[in-house]
Amino acid sequence: MLETLYQEAKSRKTNPKEGSYTNYLYDKGLDKILKKVGEEATEVVIAAKNQDKAEIANETADLLYHLVVLLVESGVGLDEVESVLINRQGKQSKTQDRAAITDY
Repeated sequence: MLETLYQEAKSRKTNPKEGSYTNYLYDKGLDKILKKVGEEATEVVIAAKNQDKAEIANETADLLYHLVVLLVESGVGLDEVESVLINRQGKQSKTQDRAAITDY
């Protein structure tokens, strides 16, 4: 499904369609796309906090759509994202909790 969505967004970039929301985003540019990604990410967080499964699904779909538009706008392919995920798979995280800030 993501590949289909990506190809459709890519097609809109090269073959604009009148009245297309995707083309509206491309016309407004990267700042508008980034704003929408941020908004949708926040809405996913709120939906999860509310424990509303339908809202989580809807907001996640919105976020994925806007991320795909961002990838196309930035010239990043799904294969590049997949490659990063494959390289990370099975590796142990080096993430550690940060020390508390005590010096203000």
